[in-house]
Amino acid sequence: MSRPYNLQPRHLAMPIKHGKQSRSFEFDRVWLLVLILLGAVGAACSSPREELRGNADMATLRSPAAGPVVGFSTEDGAHAWLGIPFAKPPVGNLRWRGPRPAAPWAETRETLAYGPSCLQFAGPGGGRNGEDEGQATGSEDCLFLNVFAPRFAVDAVPGADENLPVMFWIHGGGNTSGDATVYDASRLAVQENVVVVSVHYRMGVLGWFSHPSLRTPGTSGVDSSGNYGTLDLVRGLEWVKENIGAFGGDPDRVTVFGESAGGSNVFSLLLASPAAGLFHGAIAQSGSANTVPRSEAENFVDDAEPGDFASSNEAIAKMLMADGRAENRDEAKAYMSQMSDVQTAEYLRSLSPAQLLTGYGGAQFGGMYRIKQLLRDGVVIPKEPAVEAMKLGKYNQVPTIMGTNRHELRLFSLFSSEHIGHVFGLPMWIKDVDRFQASTDIPTKLWKIRGVDAPAAAMREVQGPSVYGYRFDWDEEPKVGFIDMSQSLGAAHAIEIPFVFGWLSLGPATRFVFDADKADSNRMLSNQMMSYWSQFAYSGNPGRGRSGDLPLWSSWSDASQSEGDTFIVFDSQDGGGVRMSKQAPLVIDEVLAEIAADPRIAGHVRDRCEIYYSIATRKTDMSEADYEAVEDGLCATEYPLAEYPW
Repeated sequence: MSRPYNLQPRHLAMPIKHGKQSRSFEFDRVWLLVLILLGAVGAACSSPREELRGNADMATLRSPAAGPVVGFSTEDGAHAWLGIPFAKPPVGNLRWRGPRPAAPWAETRETLAYGPSCLQFAGPGGGRNGEDEGQATGSEDCLFLNVFAPRFAVDAVPGADENLPVMFWIHGGGNTSGDATVYDASRLAVQENVVVVSVHYRMGVLGWFSHPSLRTPGTSGVDSSGNYGTLDLVRGLEWVKENIGAFGGDPDRVTVFGESAGGSNVFSLLLASPAAGLFHGAIAQSGSANTVPRSEAENFVDDAEPGDFASSNEAIAKMLMADGRAENRDEAKAYMSQMSDVQTAEYLRSLSPAQLLTGYGGAQFGGMYRIKQLLRDGVVIPKEPAVEAMKLGKYNQVPTIMGTNRHELRLFSLFSSEHIGHVFGLPMWIKDVDRFQASTDIPTKLWKIRGVDAPAAAMREVQGPSVYGYRFDWDEEPKVGFIDMSQSLGAAHAIEIPFVFGWLSLGPATRFVFDADKADSNRMLSNQMMSYWSQFAYSGNPGRGRSGDLPLWSSWSDASQSEGDTFIVFDSQDGGGVRMSKQAPLVIDEVLAEIAADPRIAGHVRDRCEIYYSIATRKTDMSEADYEAVEDGLCATEYPLAEYPW
């Protein structure tokens, strides 16, 4: 039985280190599992990975307002500055407060290595500092960013009339895991002549934590918003506005782009009023335009207005039990009822980062864990649901690209589906192709509605034609052992990232992802995508790419209402090439109706009920009450929600 996708964190990062022949290769977290199918890089998983770093190169000396920095030259021809602080350490009284600007420095600062990751559970392969999988790793003092730019001599950095567009990258990982260390943006910066910034931001319990005890009198709306990860990204953009000119970047041409949770954070920046004017374009890759009401993020599950099982009150109860102050949940609730807001806040700030993580029951898929995030506080994020706010024009109206991958959910199910044969937890062969793919196709279509069709329709109505959609269809992975990766993985979640950054050489693991016979075709698609992304960064319109000779990427339109194109498809020449599609936007009710009509699972009611279960318990597209009625009540009778796994 595959794990229902709602129980997995909302998004998954695909961190991949850009391979270089002179380096050893370390692959980490969930993507690593795909690459070690036959133990190809298993030995590398047990040791801390080698990260991009270099020796100080005085040709990189720059003097931004924050203070002078020196970086290094990368093997791909870029200049890089890593680990630049953009905010004060959010520790002590600044825990669960908006970020404050970092103090400027006068002495030249060497920026030759990434800053610490933010607090998280160590994922597959362990933490950056050698922690075992599932242990706490990272730091509260983690607000650092990185800059990649084409090489320029100190006296030849582009000035105001020639400076380059800035692309601000937000990593994924469910907003509970991941970091920027695996995204070497050298090739993108050099090939497309842009400046790329990547950023660390608070995640999970430190990034999105809302509780009444943190809203004491005198606390500003921003400081009590609960959206601290979002505010970190806003602070990163403020730093860019103040400093990026020294690196040859244009503070008035900033495009935010991110994948998975990073894509959802792009949507959050579109919605965040404090981000107004700090960016001028947005690209959401496999994101989701969802926000959460405070009640869901704070209340107990058995309150009159129920909260989520990962709400802040439920988490505090678990912390008290782990801390030995309560034997069980009832005792913890009683203990909490006797605590004032001041006492609760003092208790929370007294806990170590590792103790805070005890409120979430340990790491789940790929080191991620469930937490309610992107909260409708009414100050940072509007109180209306995301798409409703967009329809009302309550968002930062800038040119926007949004897209999803054709087989998003396959990556999540590959390691848990009963239709895949596993050895020591690793997928080795497909038992039933039709049933495996059917189990992920409907949730993937619903993802497209949340991540493209619904927000694109709302934004197009408000801001006109500066809205663009895409679908990534490339699915030409090789066969690995007994398993055909094109069938089991295909155009899965995060597979587009190597194409956007130009990472088509992954060292010894390349053969597990890319077919050597299709290297030229893959490079062609990568170059096309990089060209579109950078042209959008330059002009706010992907057009025909920087090269000017690619198929025209037209604005998103509702093809059900007109003869216009809806979105662009990215695929190899063998798969039909890059082309516009007139496919009508998806509709939730029609997609849900496909479950009962799908011939691949016509004789498998349990499969259908599991798909309904995964959707209903997510609560965004179907309610638990709706589950009781599907299949004429058969699912509720034979496969009750409360008794999962069946």
